[in-house]
Amino acid sequence: MQAVINARTSGWSAKTRAYNTNGLAIDEIRQRVVGLDVKVPVLDGSRRPYVNFDNAATTPAFWDVIETLDLFLPWYSSVHRGSGFKSQISTRAYDDARAIVGRFFGADLASQVVIFGKNSSEVINKAARRIPIAPDDVVLVSLMEHHSNDLPWRAQAKTLHVEVKQDGQLDLDDLRRKFEEHRGHVKLLAITGASNVTGYITPIHELAELAHRHGAQILVDAAQLAPHRAITMLPPHDPGHIDFLAASAHKMYAPFGAGVLIGPRETFAKGAPDYSGGGTVEIVTEDDVYWTSPPERDEAGSPNLLGAVALAAACKALHEIGMERLAQHEADLTRYALTELSKIEGMEIYGDPDPARAESRLGVIPFNVKGLSHYLVAAVLGAEYAIGVRNGCFCAHPYVLRLLDIAEPIAWSWRKQVVAGVRAHLPGLIRVSFGCYNSHEEVDLLMSALSNIAAGEIAGDYEQDRATGTFRERTFQPEMDAYFKL
Repeated sequence: MQAVINARTSGWSAKTRAYNTNGLAIDEIRQRVVGLDVKVPVLDGSRRPYVNFDNAATTPAFWDVIETLDLFLPWYSSVHRGSGFKSQISTRAYDDARAIVGRFFGADLASQVVIFGKNSSEVINKAARRIPIAPDDVVLVSLMEHHSNDLPWRAQAKTLHVEVKQDGQLDLDDLRRKFEEHRGHVKLLAITGASNVTGYITPIHELAELAHRHGAQILVDAAQLAPHRAITMLPPHDPGHIDFLAASAHKMYAPFGAGVLIGPRETFAKGAPDYSGGGTVEIVTEDDVYWTSPPERDEAGSPNLLGAVALAAACKALHEIGMERLAQHEADLTRYALTELSKIEGMEIYGDPDPARAESRLGVIPFNVKGLSHYLVAAVLGAEYAIGVRNGCFCAHPYVLRLLDIAEPIAWSWRKQVVAGVRAHLPGLIRVSFGCYNSHEEVDLLMSALSNIAAGEIAGDYEQDRATGTFRERTFQPEMDAYFKL
């Protein structure tokens, strides 16, 4: 394994292997990440190392996670109630994973419960059905939310959207107004820990204090925040404590289908689970059901044991590397990228473009190239430079339209086109998002590519699929089966 690790980094320059300002060698991080040596085909017929700037969607895996699963798989068996030795090992691993993940987020394991699901979208949906909310209660969400922390609440209560400022930051004054206007009716503030579009970080503990002063609870969607910043839920007696927290393993270098919801044990000890079946009950008769205690009550069926173990291994790796060190490294990358982007003619940066404030945000940078479709720019970066980004609205349609300052009549015309099956003219942004392993050298490759694209230096001949909006180069048809096939 060590030989493989050495081979993964041997081709990187001294600049990449240099230490950053906080003393952490980028090379040390890169050695822990799977797939950084993979080369992909590009339009000129060559193959280049893949540069992944789509970490806000999904991160690659840590080698720590892969190696942990390699060690565990021979012992993989049924969880709970199995009498065999392998089952006992598996049960202990599952219980240990729950404790490790809880501690990573600073949960009080005596009063709070760690529930595993398949991702943050699923566990937020669970929260929406399990937190006691009546249809006439008010749930406050922000306009910057991912759809996963907006849509689930709409079906359960009166859901109101807190405004954002012109630059996309949360409007705290509007939040306070809404708490006052609906005094006594707001049951929950469901808020993102950090935007997956602009990288803005919300002051979650300050917001928790505000919610608690108004008799409400707070749920933090930490899917975007958790891989980049240390999170401590704080003890339940602290005014700034987080009541509910959701996160996804696939954004935390553990892509094995796990998500986590942490919340008060007493909440999940009441009522029927949203999914029922094996493992959720103590006794079943022909007429009655006696539900088991949390967390098992809310984990119907055989659990994703490997996903839980993978998430725990990722949490241990992140803790070992140091969340503060990672935050400083990613802030350094963000500062450098914003500085270089501002030098390229035709770049339109959204959110906060000031490199001086890089430490107060995540490394998520949305932009457009003036005069070019976001679909086209993303396609060229992939086909001609082996650079992976994401474009579109990032499952945050209202927020992106607000950032683009698109008037409602125009937005309505585009919505009609999408419903009719045409996405070719759908507005959107290009998003670069950093992971803990990205380097200055990779940022330089991106800047060189964007400079060429902005100057009109596009080598390929691209055509757009009107149904999807995606551009494809007419002659570029790499043989996918040569790279991977089941």
